[in-house]
Amino acid sequence: MATFRSASTLVSSDGTRTPGTAALFAEPVRNGRAQPWAGDFRPANASGNGPKDAVGKTFVLELPDGSTGKVVVQQLKNGKGGVTLVLMGEDAPPF
Repeated sequence: MATFRSASTLVSSDGTRTPGTAALFAEPVRNGRAQPWAGDFRPANASGNGPKDAVGKTFVLELPDGSTGKVVVQQLKNGKGGVTLVLMGEDAPPF
């Protein structure tokens, strides 16, 4: 299982950029299908709680090397460390 954890940026359809940290993983390829991937995104402290009404919306996740991937926000979690967005990737993983 491939994994990735680094500073990243979540970009909304209107171009709003939310910096934060992404922790992603990809499952092994099975039956020739696209490799499924998912993970979490935690907005940086200066970004507050991240995008408003994000659940169910599609965003672009931009990684430090410039690669990008489409993600859909599945859920918001509130915890001691702040808000975490649960992501489901679309297409091939960017890492």
